[in-house]
Amino acid sequence: MLAPSSAPVPERGWQTAGAAGSLQKVKKLNSQDFSELRALCLSQGLLFEDTTFPAHTSSIGARLLPQEELRQIQWKRPTELQRNPYLIMDGVSRFDIMQGEIGDCWMLAALGSLTLRKQFLENVLPKDQGFQDDYAGIFHFRFWQYGEWVDVVIDDRLPTLNGRYLFVHPRTSNEFWPSLLEKAYAKLRGSYQNLNGGYLSDALVDLTGGVQVQFSLRDPPPDLEEILKAADRSRCLMGCSTPGQARRNIKLRNGIVQGHAYTITGAVKIPYKNGWKHIIRIWNPWGHGEWKGPWSDNSRQWDHVEPKYREALLRNKDDGEFWMSCENFQEQFSWLYICNSTPTFLDFGDEHCSAWSLTSYTSLWSPGLPTRRSRSSSGAASTNPQYFFKVLDHNPNTYNVAISLMQKHAEGMQDEKNLKIGFFITMGHGKHSNHVGTENSRVLKQIFFRTRDVTSYLTLSPGTYAVVPAAAEEQEFQFLLRIFTKTQDYNETPNSLTSPGLPMAVPRENQDSSYKALFLRYAKQDSTIDALQLQQLLNEVILKDEMTSLGGRFSFDSCRSILALMDLNSNGRLTLQEFGSLWQCLTKYMDIFSREDRNRSGFLDVAELKNAIQAAGKPRGAEQLPFLHAMQYSNLRGRLGFSDFACCMLRLHTMSHAFQNLAKGGSQILMTAMEWLTLVMYT
Repeated sequence: MLAPSSAPVPERGWQTAGAAGSLQKVKKLNSQDFSELRALCLSQGLLFEDTTFPAHTSSIGARLLPQEELRQIQWKRPTELQRNPYLIMDGVSRFDIMQGEIGDCWMLAALGSLTLRKQFLENVLPKDQGFQDDYAGIFHFRFWQYGEWVDVVIDDRLPTLNGRYLFVHPRTSNEFWPSLLEKAYAKLRGSYQNLNGGYLSDALVDLTGGVQVQFSLRDPPPDLEEILKAADRSRCLMGCSTPGQARRNIKLRNGIVQGHAYTITGAVKIPYKNGWKHIIRIWNPWGHGEWKGPWSDNSRQWDHVEPKYREALLRNKDDGEFWMSCENFQEQFSWLYICNSTPTFLDFGDEHCSAWSLTSYTSLWSPGLPTRRSRSSSGAASTNPQYFFKVLDHNPNTYNVAISLMQKHAEGMQDEKNLKIGFFITMGHGKHSNHVGTENSRVLKQIFFRTRDVTSYLTLSPGTYAVVPAAAEEQEFQFLLRIFTKTQDYNETPNSLTSPGLPMAVPRENQDSSYKALFLRYAKQDSTIDALQLQQLLNEVILKDEMTSLGGRFSFDSCRSILALMDLNSNGRLTLQEFGSLWQCLTKYMDIFSREDRNRSGFLDVAELKNAIQAAGKPRGAEQLPFLHAMQYSNLRGRLGFSDFACCMLRLHTMSHAFQNLAKGGSQILMTAMEWLTLVMYT
């Protein structure tokens, strides 16, 4: 096993910032293009047959079933099984899924959680397909694999045995999205056999591209109830598993299945008797079979719950879903799994959800590098490459760093045995220094596991740190390293990514709903904010991003001007609604500024400003605007920093809307002298 070095090697491979993988650049598995293949089939009047995942026992797997049963398998299309099949009927729900013969409860439990989170579901299940329009027997689904989204094309021939679905079958007889999605995932992993046993944590990541955490319920964190509530509040995917041997399907008298994966679909605290009770809602991917203990469907505990809570929470139906107390949950289950695009599940105990920045690296780890011990350092050393990151925000009571290392298997070899991988974390001075100081190069933490994805969460003081990936075995492996760091920009939008010192990869428009938390923090006890409070907010929140801060701070005069532009009541203060409009504009302009500042200088010149105005949607006939704005708002070198750019764009935006409102759809306006003076003097 290799350890950190006092002479770092610069990181190898490529680096990205923001969410790893993009749906704008989806990789096509086996180079199969869904649109082209469907168009070809439609033009020839044929139904698609996928030669890369054929209707053959090779796609099932030689060891999954006895040879006699394998020979009896028939592959049938939904149009042969049902008179009027649909891909989706009345939306997508976990109750659409019923597990079949294959032991892929780990994947279906993740899929059940996915149905609750529409922001992820739409990534996996494209809408451009179905049985009603342009049907050609071809479908496609997307999964996240090692830093990129992969589009998987399949035909719709499903394996049946003795007239029954062999694997997932829909609860509604003519709804086929669960069966087809399962087939696509089986193709991605090489065969249905490779779904017969797996890791719920892997499936959660494959369906989201997110970061996951695992908590042992044998030694649960003291804040387990708060973690569950925070994860549910921030719309994480959650699952859990029971102890015991998988695939034996031993059902206890209390209704819990041993060695089985479940979906967590809710976590709440409700009034109960004279106090409060934490309860958890859990779903069995079998589609039936429920917990029979306290808080189950017919338990007496519900008699002591107020009717409004009971009616909202209790669903007395044998659909596999049930409630359970947090105490019983810890007794009956062994592991808890939580996943989201950012580590929002670590924001428990905090009134607001935090913003996280992300840096990703892809590279190859090679064994046999020369190692040596540093006598002057308390840690081991090697010539392994190191990946540096900075911590800017620190609260000793919460986690502020999450690190995920994922080993990449060869395509079609996802079932390959995992190596024991992990990483070391040390203090460092940054990638531009010649060495990591010996007084700071001691190993702060090391973590190694024989899993595909090794993730750790830390509370680190402000400073520069290094991550050193490694493997216990003498075998090289390709890896994806992701480093999440918390910022001070608190958000109500749990999945947003702000990026101090890094280019944005997620549109900042996704952060619009953050304005309420920010407003309340700076408004103090009042219901409005003045120019001084606005100045403090903008400089402390907006300028945390290194690119926006290079151009200088927001002055008091510029903040008074911004306030006047957004102040609909002309009283010198902004209400929550007015600030919401301002915040929406600012996040949009930050995204535009980041895109147009191609050289990452922190400034825009006249040409870049012209592009920025066009990106924002310039008024018709405004060809001279970039030059005029540059003269009014730029510095001596004719460039605009973000604070000046924001003022410029806000004035353009506000005055354009003022003209449109006054002109009432025309191209001219009539104003009184007082209206004109009010407009030009205050704004």
